[in-house]
Amino acid sequence: IFSLLISSDEGATFQKFNINFYIMSLLFHPTQENWILAYSHDQRLYSSVDFGKKWILVHERVTPGRFYWALSGLDKEADLVHIEARTDSGQMQYITCRAQKCSEEGRQYPFSGRIDTNSLVVQDQYIFLQLTTAGRTTYFVSYQRGPFRTIQLPKYCLPKDMHIVSTDEGQVLAAVQEWNENDTYSLYISDTPGVYFTRSLPNLRTSRGLAGNLIVDVYKVAGVSGLIIANKKEDAQMTTYITYNKGQTWSLLQPPTKDTTGHDINCNLPSCSLHLLLQMSENPYTPDTISTKHSAPGIIVATGNIGPELSFSNTGMFISSDAGNTWRQIFEEEHSVWFLDHGGALLAVTQSAVPTRHLWISLDEGRQWDKLSFSSTPLFVDGVLMTPETENRIITFFGHFSYHSDWQLIKIDYSSLFGRKCTDGDFQTWHLHNKGEVCVMGERQVYMKRKPGTRCTLGREYSRVVSAEPCICTLYDFECDYGFERQASGKCAPAFWYNVNLPAHTCSHGQHYRNSTGYRKVLLNNCREGLKDTLSPRMQQCKPIAPSGLQLSTINSQLTAVLGTNITFRVALQNGDSLSTSLHVDFGDGISVSYSNISRLGDSITHTYRVAGIFRVTARAQNSHGSDSSSLYLHITSPVERIFLSAPVVVIRGKEANLTAVLWPSQPRTATFYWWFNNSTEPLITLEGSVSHTFTQEGPNSVTVQVSAGGTVLQDVKIITVKDFFRSLLLSFSPNLDEHNPSVAEWRQDVGRVVRATLSQVCGFPEDQLLVSVFPGSPTAAELFILPETNQSAFRSHTEEQLDKARTTHTRAY
Repeated sequence: IFSLLISSDEGATFQKFNINFYIMSLLFHPTQENWILAYSHDQRLYSSVDFGKKWILVHERVTPGRFYWALSGLDKEADLVHIEARTDSGQMQYITCRAQKCSEEGRQYPFSGRIDTNSLVVQDQYIFLQLTTAGRTTYFVSYQRGPFRTIQLPKYCLPKDMHIVSTDEGQVLAAVQEWNENDTYSLYISDTPGVYFTRSLPNLRTSRGLAGNLIVDVYKVAGVSGLIIANKKEDAQMTTYITYNKGQTWSLLQPPTKDTTGHDINCNLPSCSLHLLLQMSENPYTPDTISTKHSAPGIIVATGNIGPELSFSNTGMFISSDAGNTWRQIFEEEHSVWFLDHGGALLAVTQSAVPTRHLWISLDEGRQWDKLSFSSTPLFVDGVLMTPETENRIITFFGHFSYHSDWQLIKIDYSSLFGRKCTDGDFQTWHLHNKGEVCVMGERQVYMKRKPGTRCTLGREYSRVVSAEPCICTLYDFECDYGFERQASGKCAPAFWYNVNLPAHTCSHGQHYRNSTGYRKVLLNNCREGLKDTLSPRMQQCKPIAPSGLQLSTINSQLTAVLGTNITFRVALQNGDSLSTSLHVDFGDGISVSYSNISRLGDSITHTYRVAGIFRVTARAQNSHGSDSSSLYLHITSPVERIFLSAPVVVIRGKEANLTAVLWPSQPRTATFYWWFNNSTEPLITLEGSVSHTFTQEGPNSVTVQVSAGGTVLQDVKIITVKDFFRSLLLSFSPNLDEHNPSVAEWRQDVGRVVRATLSQVCGFPEDQLLVSVFPGSPTAAELFILPETNQSAFRSHTEEQLDKARTTHTRAY
């Protein structure tokens, strides 16, 4: 029994509740404050709707960290939960259900078939999955909870991994590790549905967090749309780049001209520039190495260094007041910096390993700093608590005076820093620009900023954008469309693998499609006129063409299935008129289906096989202009229950002997057989259950056969006696023995042993020279083998005469 302490009065009192699981993590609902998901130590997910007083099991075998609450406006029910969990078959699946009603009847499977472990990501309007088959990974996306579509990366990107960077502006920024990258990733940007991606910047720096999570050095600057900072690996060096147009052009950071003492800095582009650390803090109460704020557009505070490459030692603090165009050094050592008063003030505390009594406050975007004392005793500062975007002017330092002391909390009221509320006369305008170019993201943006040094509070209702006037569209207001690549001239040209003459999807005669010019407008770019009409996609009438690119696959990409299970096939047509193209699917077992046009097909076709075997499944698309087909071979198996090696008891040395593995139930063409003879280490592998073998060693020889079918492996072993010659005699039994024959191998062995001992006793012939093999089936029959003595093989003629006499004697006795 475990305990959970709950407070309803901000920690003044706590109430104890007993629970029967150990909580590893909690996930609170984004809008319902009393709804909680709890993940246990044994991979179970629980839900509570009364702030943890009562818990209900949601699902078992849930992947750590792969569960998500519903998002308002996207999911139909507010209590819907998205889960990645392992099924009874051992495969991962994407499951949705309501938090308090997640029985099997209430579960939905939005993506049919298995998915890769740790691949479910639910983020804003998007849901991401991945599936790896035969070493190739395919990525899927659902936009606004619609059907899953295959993510389209450049054909020869051949991704090894994909990491979602952001999805908050109606498109996806993703870091993709291409086939030839090892410790770096490439930045890709998608269209709005998150399907078609183009590369923006290769060789991004990456690292691993304390929990092994991937960290990509890409930072989206808050408050200014399209502004991104990234660290790129070039010739074994890390260099910081900035873009103002969502990755269409990148440039180095202009270094400061003076240091903190006012001396000139000798650093000139491109051999020397400013480099920034883009690391996220593992401590939620300390800032990242780079900080920006939506309410303070243009202000960037970051840890970094000046030189030819990024360094992790001898770093200082730098600030930009104009969105990264120019920079100033504010501290020679690393500091933690927080935004106060909605970005109107800055608070800094040293990050040194020694305790401190002081903090620094700046009211003019870091140009001047006031040093204040917050504690009479030096404090190791472990973090700062603050309530964002409120009128409360209280911040709380927490830490300890020494490594052996208790935690200390120090509250600071900084409202006295501001004598009054700001008025119109306290502000000045600031024009956003990119190295002098005033058109950024297709518009001239003018912001209102407080005049440096003015001691007034901004307030929550402060409006920061004064005007945004659209600009004339230029080439760099557009990004290269899917299948196109940016050239040195700045123009987009088709990649060698991309066929510009075919529409990107099926196109029906009489309809129109958007024919790409090789460009697509950067999302949230507000330019007008200029090149807009020239570069925008053109509506073009669909031409009647023959179907091509027909693809047939199973929904889980598996080419094997167990007999009697439902198998779902996917049929996709890359090019052609779906309305006028018929489809015929032959399942290979005498059953087929036809559709008058592919548009009636829907997402999939389901079929169930009634017999085991290997079936050729064929899909054929046809219209008046031609046809295309696709096929696959599907293995339908059922588990093997028994195997019996049918082999002669005695064989002649040097002559072929037939060996047969009999299976129950039979497995036509879907079983694999492995044969070992005597002490051989390498098996003979066959697809048929019968082999012929020549034995060369006299005496007992062992034969082992294994069968692998339907996920089951069974084995049988037989000992075969090999002689240069022998005599045999067929035996029959009275009919009443059949009533006692259960048709099992053990019974036949026991009957053969009794017959052998009886004949030896009656005829006076040595028992080790007699072998009896009772045949399976009914009526019961057997074969008697009379063998020569081991030391008489050299006198074959004499021994054969003895065997003939012995057979006569046994015949009379029988």
